[in-house]
Amino acid sequence: MNSAAREVVMPLDPFMEPQGPSQRPLDAYSQIVVAVARTLTPHVASISLRHGGGSAVAFTDDGFLLTNAHVIGRESGGKAVSADGTEQQFEVVGADRLSDLAVIRTRGAGPPAAMLGDADALVVGELVVAVGSPLGLSGSVTAGVVSALGRSLPARDGRATRVIEDVIQTDAALNPGNSGGALANAAGEVVGINTAVAGIGLGMAVPINSTTQRIISTLLGEGRVRRAYLGIIGSPTPVPAPLAERIGRSEALRLVEVLSGGPADAAGLKRGDLLLTVAREPVSSAQDIQRQLFGEAIGLALPVTVLRGDAMVDVIAVPTELTT
Repeated sequence: MNSAAREVVMPLDPFMEPQGPSQRPLDAYSQIVVAVARTLTPHVASISLRHGGGSAVAFTDDGFLLTNAHVIGRESGGKAVSADGTEQQFEVVGADRLSDLAVIRTRGAGPPAAMLGDADALVVGELVVAVGSPLGLSGSVTAGVVSALGRSLPARDGRATRVIEDVIQTDAALNPGNSGGALANAAGEVVGINTAVAGIGLGMAVPINSTTQRIISTLLGEGRVRRAYLGIIGSPTPVPAPLAERIGRSEALRLVEVLSGGPADAAGLKRGDLLLTVAREPVSSAQDIQRQLFGEAIGLALPVTVLRGDAMVDVIAVPTELTT
């Protein structure tokens, strides 16, 4: 999906002599933001639908773009406007409300493909740049840092509340219309799709990583993502030192909520349990859970191991199908 060549923008030399009254040297931070903005802006479109709009990011050269499922809602198409002003109609290929990702396709050649990166390589404090169309203003750029990783974001879907897991938190300013836009690293690679504003200085983005790449591929092929459902919400937590040494890893997932009546509740999991393994695979983040809960896990008996107090507890959980 990243076959397109990326536009290369040479950073400005901070020690160069000014060339004219309107030219001056830029500091290193500004150089990076300018370079990323120039690289990424052509790949981001503004999209409008009957009941709202947002932004979208091209990830192929034949008209496929990524945006948020909540931007698309229940609609089947709309209009996309590229950075150069080109307007095209688009249709919705598929949406996954649990990850808040959707794929759309323009009826003609869309914007050129952006380079997708890997959010798993991000670190807290790293520079990121957001490009989108807040309030309909296309090509708007803001910058900030990665404030936190692995966050859980509650999201309303009609009358139901779902939780988008493993999101990136940033202090880059996000506003209405930024949803579906790009969050990029200093190399100009898209590492997230902006999804929400939780408050001043609290922007959230869906990460681009191996799990979301699988979601995107499934949406392209099938138009939807079948999901297994356990009914848990977790937060990454350090493993107690003696246990960490024994199992060879330092983090697990603390269950902050076990939804009443769900498969995890039926299996006997409890709020406060430290989730160590699912299906005998180690768990240290929400993404590790998501990898285990695609459609093929529906109805399977999954062995689950948790630390409860000082005791290791083994249970069997049988995921049901997540309905939207």
